[in-house]
Amino acid sequence: MTLSFTTRWRDELPATFTALSPTPLKNARLIWHNDALAEQLAIPESLFDTPSGAGVWGGESLLPGMSPLAQVYSGHQFGVWAGQLGDGRGILLGEQQLADGSTFDWHLKGAGLTPYSRMGDGRAVLRSTIRESLASEAMHYLGIPTTRALSIVTSDTPVYRETVEAGAMLIRVAQSHMRFGHFEHFYYRREPEKVCQLADFAIRHYWPQWQEEADRYQLWFNDVVTRTATLIADWQAVGFSHGVMNTDNMSILGLTMDYGPFGFLDDYVPDFICNHSDNQGRYSFDNQPAAALWNLQRLAQTLSPFIPVEALNDALEGYQLALLTRYGQRMRQKLGFFSEQKDDNELLSELFSLMARERSDYTRTFRMLSQTEQHSAQSPLRDEFIDRAAFDDWFTRYRARLQQDNIADVARQTQMKAANPAMVLRNWLAQRAISQAEQGDYTELHRLHQALRTPFVDRDDDYVSRPPDWGKRLEVSCSS
Repeated sequence: MTLSFTTRWRDELPATFTALSPTPLKNARLIWHNDALAEQLAIPESLFDTPSGAGVWGGESLLPGMSPLAQVYSGHQFGVWAGQLGDGRGILLGEQQLADGSTFDWHLKGAGLTPYSRMGDGRAVLRSTIRESLASEAMHYLGIPTTRALSIVTSDTPVYRETVEAGAMLIRVAQSHMRFGHFEHFYYRREPEKVCQLADFAIRHYWPQWQEEADRYQLWFNDVVTRTATLIADWQAVGFSHGVMNTDNMSILGLTMDYGPFGFLDDYVPDFICNHSDNQGRYSFDNQPAAALWNLQRLAQTLSPFIPVEALNDALEGYQLALLTRYGQRMRQKLGFFSEQKDDNELLSELFSLMARERSDYTRTFRMLSQTEQHSAQSPLRDEFIDRAAFDDWFTRYRARLQQDNIADVARQTQMKAANPAMVLRNWLAQRAISQAEQGDYTELHRLHQALRTPFVDRDDDYVSRPPDWGKRLEVSCSS
C-alpha cells in the first residue's frame, strides 16, 4: 500500500517556513512504534521493519510525496514577548491524506538544526521523547484532544543537557500543528494580510462549513475559544498540568501539544507546579484556566485587523461559560450526578477542601468514590482520610444527594468508572520506563504504553498505586 501525502502548507502558506530535510542520528534504531495508530493511518507494518538504520522514523529517508519543512512562529513565553521562535528541533515531514479526505501532519522532533534553533542544538533526547510518547497516548485514551505519538528512535549521538544523553527522535501526528504563535508572528511583523491568510487556511481546511459565511472569522474564533475552554476543563477534571502554556504551545484546534514538563496530580495540591523552571507558578494547576484565557486574548489581538473588536470581546466573554459548562459536566459525571442541583458545587468544594487538607491522591479518591452504594454508609474511601468525622459528615450528605437522582447503583457506578480513570501517567511511572530504556531495556516502555490504552479498567498492579517517596520528589524541567 502506498501512503499519500499532500503539500497544503507549503503550497498555500508561502513565507511561513523553511524547506529543509532532517539531519540523521548516528546508529539510529527504532525502539517503539504505535501499532494502533499505524493501523488507523493505514501504515503497513512492513514500513516499521528497518533491518539497517531507522528509515523515515529517524529522518534517514522520506516517503514519496513528503516535502519536509520547518515552520516559523513567535510567541509569549511565561507572559513575556519572546519574538521569533519556530520549529527549532522539529520538521514537518509531510501531510498524510487518508482515503476519507482527512489529513494528518507527520512531525519529526529532534530532527536537527533549523533556522529557528536559536541557541539550541536541534536535538531531542530519549528521556523527552519517551515522556511525550507516553503522555500523548495517555491523554488520547483518556478522551482528551491531543497530538499522537507514532514512533521513537534512539541513537549513539551524544546530546548535552544537564548530562550527556542519547539523541532520539519522535514522530508525532496531528490534524494540524498550527499554533497561536503562528498568528502572533505575522501580527508583530505588521503583516496582517498573512495573519488573515492563516485564518483563511484554517477555515478552509478545518472549519469548511463556514467558508462561505460572511461572518466566518467570528464564527471561527468563537469555536477556537470554545475548543480551548473545553480542553482546559478536561485537563482540570483529570488532574493534568501542562507546565509550559506559552502561546507558541497552544493549538488552534484545541489539542494538547508540546509535552515537556507535565504532570498528573498525585496528591491533590491545587497550586501544584509541575515545571521546575516555573518559579512564579504562572502555569500551576489552578492557574491553567486563567492562563489559557490570557493566551486567547493575545490571539484575539492578532485578529483585530479583520475581526471587529466587539466580536472578539464577545467571544472571549464566552470563555468562562464554556469552561464552567464543560467542567461542570465532567465533574458531575465523576461524582455520579445525573441532574443539576443547587448544592452540587458546595459538595464538590467541600470534597476538594478535605482532599487538599489531607493531600489525598486525586485519581485514587475519585476512583474509590465510584464504588459508593447510596444506601450504605460503608466506603473504602473512608480509610483514606485521617479526619474521618469530617469525611463521614460529607459522605452522608453526598449519599443523600445521590438518592435525589433515583438512579440504580449499578448504572451510576458505571458512569463514574467511565469518568474516573483507575490509571493515569504518573511521573514516577514514566521515569521508571525511561531509566530502563536508557539502559537498553525497552520492556517497561512497551508494557506501560499498553497499560495506558485501558485507563478506566481496574488493575491490581503498581500502575494504580500511590507513588513511592522518590516518585513524589521528581523534578521536571523544560529540558524534559
